[in-house]
Amino acid sequence: MGGIFILGIFLLYCVGQNQIQGVPQGCVPQPSCSACLRSPGCAWCKHKDFLKSGESSERRCDTAESLRTRRCEQMDTINPQLDPVFLKNNDLSSNSDNVVQLKPQNLLFKLRVGVPQTFNVSFKRAEGYPIDLYYLMDLSFSMRDDLDTIKNLGQDILSTLKNVTQKVRIGFGSFVDKVALPYVSQVNAKKKNPCPSRLNTCQPAFSFQNILGLTNDVAKFKTRVSNQIISGNLDSPEAGFDAIMQAAVCQSVIGWNNVTRILVYTSDDTFHIAGDGRLAGIFEPHDGMCHLNDTGFYDGTKYDYPSVGQLARVLAANNIQLIFAVTEDSVAAYKALSKLIPQSVVGVLKNDSSNVVQLISEAYSNLSSTILLEHHGAPSGLDVTYRSHCTPEKGDNTPWQRRGECMNIKLNQQVNFTVSLNISTCLKEKQTFSLKLQGISETLKVSVETLCDCDCQDREEQSSHCSENGTLTCGICSCDEGHLGQKCECERPKDMTSADSMAAKCRQDNSPQLCSGHGSCECGMCMCQGTHRGSFCQCDDNSCARHNNMLCGGNGQCECGTCKCNANYTGSACDCSTLTDQCSTVGKLCNGQGTCQCNQCQCNKEFFGINCSKIANACPKFLDCVTCELDNKKSSTLKSNCSQHCGSVKVTWMKGPQEFPCSKDTISYKVELLPNGNILIFYADLPRSIDKTYVIIGSSVSSIIFIGIAVILISRLMLELHYRREYDSFLKAKEAEVWQDTKNPLFQDATTMVINPMHIRED
Repeated sequence: MGGIFILGIFLLYCVGQNQIQGVPQGCVPQPSCSACLRSPGCAWCKHKDFLKSGESSERRCDTAESLRTRRCEQMDTINPQLDPVFLKNNDLSSNSDNVVQLKPQNLLFKLRVGVPQTFNVSFKRAEGYPIDLYYLMDLSFSMRDDLDTIKNLGQDILSTLKNVTQKVRIGFGSFVDKVALPYVSQVNAKKKNPCPSRLNTCQPAFSFQNILGLTNDVAKFKTRVSNQIISGNLDSPEAGFDAIMQAAVCQSVIGWNNVTRILVYTSDDTFHIAGDGRLAGIFEPHDGMCHLNDTGFYDGTKYDYPSVGQLARVLAANNIQLIFAVTEDSVAAYKALSKLIPQSVVGVLKNDSSNVVQLISEAYSNLSSTILLEHHGAPSGLDVTYRSHCTPEKGDNTPWQRRGECMNIKLNQQVNFTVSLNISTCLKEKQTFSLKLQGISETLKVSVETLCDCDCQDREEQSSHCSENGTLTCGICSCDEGHLGQKCECERPKDMTSADSMAAKCRQDNSPQLCSGHGSCECGMCMCQGTHRGSFCQCDDNSCARHNNMLCGGNGQCECGTCKCNANYTGSACDCSTLTDQCSTVGKLCNGQGTCQCNQCQCNKEFFGINCSKIANACPKFLDCVTCELDNKKSSTLKSNCSQHCGSVKVTWMKGPQEFPCSKDTISYKVELLPNGNILIFYADLPRSIDKTYVIIGSSVSSIIFIGIAVILISRLMLELHYRREYDSFLKAKEAEVWQDTKNPLFQDATTMVINPMHIRED
């Protein structure tokens, strides 16, 4: 069961892969050329004499290989395989006057239903591609120390980005919140100065203000930002969504160019979302339009806050990449938001924004390293899948996906994608959709048409091939009224309204097959093929059962699928003889222990053999009988009645030792079935034999002892020979010794001194 389950999973996986790639599976024949083109994997043969008499038009629709095998010439095969037309295919270029990052740029496809076509897309980020960076800052009171830092960071931001490109522009905007309760106090004094303390001075709150459009003038950036004063509001969340929306859709006011667009959003708190405006009685959803006044302010009290989905669509449509630079306390909320907005990243901002330059540099690198290729506006029924080739090491074995995706791509690294198009329906007219990379303004336009109709260029009215009773188109006849048939050769009877009603006369018992599948229907009559005959070609004199690889076993005649057997034979294949000569024995058939069927003995349960002459398990079956007779033979007094063991079996003792097939202890016996059906047992003494066990054990022990003694003698003899050789060598060495008396120059004789204690020496 486990193996079947694994096989099932494997098959499902393969089917899933084929569906994703759109690989056509075989061909389902269709009756017309147009319908054939709409069937995946099919081709149509338009040659007018391609079909045999009675064959249906579906036979013209098959795989191209099958049609070629059936001798349809290539010039007569309708199987359009059109390559894409490159309407614009400029090479990738980093030239500032003609930047090309996406190749190709415009394609035209003519697709067949269910037949996929693929093409390659290449992308390489241009070196020095211009950047527009718009700095969007939260000016609520908690960001007052950050504003002082930002005033002097314009040059640093430009210098950092110029490591990537020499063309950089920077702009600045700010936001606080909607000027309505409960977001901003409506007390006049607080509206004019929303600072928490009267000792501080704040500017009135606002939803969004464009302070400086995109410019490459650093001094102007510093001047405008330096003139900004902090503001304030009542609640913690800010109108950040209002600001992002206006910065994205007010293209002309902000001054976005068709370059890399980056929006840097800085805040130390969370954001209001769609629906929060109801707290202030603002119910109208945001319309996604630009609403800046002449001074660059957005009031924000007419429309609710934008939704996350609106922001995601607007940013993607305007190719703006978003960097959230937020403090540690708000990172979790913005990371969750970033997952819903394409081409956005989150960076941790220090409380005084001192690391904002480094943060922007790192965030831009992360955005640039992620390449996402998607399609937009594809017609209904068109399946678009992608295979990504991010690095040469991955090769072509990456899976098909719903979008192209490459991560960790370095600067100047080219990435390639294979795109597959597979359409499931016919289009009424040419339709165009686009492929684009997130955050990149360049697009690839793809136009698609469908090939759903045939242009065979062989139309001929009143064609002779159609018996001058119809029009020839794509090899088939469209008959005039009153005529039917493959070549319009049949006049339609009054009671028949169509070719189908005429074909019904060629179907036996409403069978789905014409002429039982063994002939052609011509004008309502079956024209049989081969050995088939009958009104519906239902009879085949070569389809009877076979025996020994012979029709009707060679013992009969085949008539309409049924064997007519000769005399003395019966059975479906005439394989059963009615004779009994092979079952005859002396006396009864099959020795009376079976029945004769098809001239062969079918033995009873306890008998076997050609004539049931052998008894199954005879030795154990009659052992009790033999034992009983043997006991009676040995006993001289009391005799047992062995009839319950032997029945009518006759037991005979044989003199002298005998070796029969059956044996028990010292007795051997055999069981024979007589021709008259009686059973006879012969038994005798079993010839005595030597107990081989003792012989084997004795011979083994003797052999071991003999081998042991032989080993000891041989080793002792070799040792003796070794000693003799050593002794002879010793004698020879002794004879060769020469001893000489030589005085040792170092030797001195011993000297003894005796002193007389009574002697007095005179000086």
